[in-house]
Amino acid sequence: MNGPHAGAAVRQLRAACRISQLELALRVGVSQRHLSCIETGRASPSRPMLHALLDALDAPLAQRNDAMLAAGYAPAFTRHTLSDPPMAPIRDALTRLLLAHDPAPAFVLDDAWNILQMNRGSGAMLALLELNAAQWGERPNLLQALLSPGGLAERLINADEVLAEVWSRAQREAVGNPALQAVVASLRAAVPRRLGAAPPPAANAPLLLTRLRLPGGDELTFFSAFTSFGAPLDVTAASLRLEHFFPANEATRAALATALDAGRPTAA
Repeated sequence: MNGPHAGAAVRQLRAACRISQLELALRVGVSQRHLSCIETGRASPSRPMLHALLDALDAPLAQRNDAMLAAGYAPAFTRHTLSDPPMAPIRDALTRLLLAHDPAPAFVLDDAWNILQMNRGSGAMLALLELNAAQWGERPNLLQALLSPGGLAERLINADEVLAEVWSRAQREAVGNPALQAVVASLRAAVPRRLGAAPPPAANAPLLLTRLRLPGGDELTFFSAFTSFGAPLDVTAASLRLEHFFPANEATRAALATALDAGRPTAA
């Protein structure tokens, strides 16, 4: 938030969401004139009014806290680290979800796409691809792992489809997210110029498939789904998501199970 008052924060969020001033005013039940006064700093919103505006904009919890502070109010949401005692039930839930998804890959990501945890199935996939997560640093980032030299993108059979979708999603999520903005900016030069165009037409399938070529010539094929926590009241809890990769065919499922049984991968 670059504005000196809460109204500037509301204006930035509204512009990022591409919502008109009139539409936001109608959502909250105030006049457009009053909303204009709030956004320009001529009127100070009450705490309930600011909460209603931020809720109508579906603002991330961190940005809601910033706006509350700009208005002179206490932050509405806590910000624990994942290792803090109050987060124990969340850590337990993540561990159970990761274990339950073996032998297929699953990653716990924060809102900057940093990989916080991964299951043994992820190790199985990397082992089959002859990749090592250690090459991406102590705290790997999924975007960097995908686009860095020798990364996952070089194993993609349908790179145009997958990279276009991933890059588009990253750019959308980076709005109002300085940490992810920095990651996106650092990788912009590595993104093929062709990805600036519209994504290619979807294949004749209900979901976009990720197709990875193994060194021996075989293929791993996945589709993905995300799990997030419902009704989070903590900034860290709201930022977490678990990406599950599901085998799209029996050959992929069997290859992962065999690699896991052979003890080749390690959990991280």
